[in-house]
Amino acid sequence: MTALARRGGAHVGRPSELAVLNAAKAVSNTALRWVGPFLPTLERAFGASTGTLTGIIGATELGGLSTMATGGLLDRGHERRIFLIGTAAVGVSSLIALAGSVTAFAVSFAVMLVGHANLVVAGHAWIGHRVPFAARSRAIGIFETSWAVSLLVGAPIIALSIRWFGWRGAYGALAIGSVIGFVAVSRLVSGAPPHEPDTASGSTRRAPPLPASAWPPIVAAAATAAAGLSIVVVSGAWLDDDHGFSTGGLGVVAAAFGAVELVSSSSVALVGDRVGTRRSVIAGLVVLAAGLAVMGWLGGGRGPAIVGLLVFLAGFEYGFVSSLALVTEAAPRSRGRAIGIGNAVGTVARAGAVIASGQLYEAFGIGGPVALAGGAAAVAMIAVVVPRPADLGTSAAAVR
Repeated sequence: MTALARRGGAHVGRPSELAVLNAAKAVSNTALRWVGPFLPTLERAFGASTGTLTGIIGATELGGLSTMATGGLLDRGHERRIFLIGTAAVGVSSLIALAGSVTAFAVSFAVMLVGHANLVVAGHAWIGHRVPFAARSRAIGIFETSWAVSLLVGAPIIALSIRWFGWRGAYGALAIGSVIGFVAVSRLVSGAPPHEPDTASGSTRRAPPLPASAWPPIVAAAATAAAGLSIVVVSGAWLDDDHGFSTGGLGVVAAAFGAVELVSSSSVALVGDRVGTRRSVIAGLVVLAAGLAVMGWLGGGRGPAIVGLLVFLAGFEYGFVSSLALVTEAAPRSRGRAIGIGNAVGTVARAGAVIASGQLYEAFGIGGPVALAGGAAAVAMIAVVVPRPADLGTSAAAVR
């Protein structure tokens, strides 16, 4: 019987529910991710510089700190409720952005990030409470394919919306998608508690503090995310400034990035549990570093630039998704709290990386963000390699 099936009369989850959560998260991911590849479009729309917009993006990333407050609710069985609130926030943020100013963009992005962050941790907790760790990489990998779908499917939709209706068309499409996602999750995903005595719905039990062993996987995931965002947030500006890509061209490139990420996240779902999550994180970081090397040394031409970005994104996606699986088992008795705190730590790391990346790009070109991403990847590697494998999860086989 599949890990996502009914077992013992308690709701453990169905594959169709995971698919619905995946689709709703894809809309939220599109709201987050389209800004990077299409940053030149928004720069022209708002009359703002790359540094200004990336500064706003980085500062509003701190909205992810809100997950520290919602972690306890996730441990008490409110995963679906938090997921729905996050989806609604993404839709509202798109409506705010239609006002068409830098201030509206800042408010919109802040609301979107709070909603997105809580939606993501709610999804991870929903999976963590229902899927055994031995099959967790598969479930997390499936859920995180939405990250790739947001570029593979979402980016072309955004590009067409901009072409037909201007930049406001992108936000209109995201608002519509959020409404559809909200309705689908509310009707098709169960809020029934999982078959875990210590996470019963409505329980007033306080989860115990995080053990010291929970911190290495949290740091590894946060540093990997920082490495990825350092490049992603300036990728559109780099391709436009140095290689002359048009809006349509950026849409095609973004879709190609999405295809690579889909292969990577699907690979985690297919082989991550057999390879082991710890080894998967290490492998992803090695590939990420190879992509940075190509970008830094050979990125002067269009071909090497695209190849370097593709290799980088392949490694980032595989390593990051694998690190998320580690975090879901960092503290099994306080899973929601660990996931929420992990996201908060990642929020600070991402915010700092995004702000620094924009400034480094304006000062040094793509070489600045490449160096920043390399340093973050090194921190992630240390956090995974130095601790004993047993410190990175409760299943020795899964973390080997």
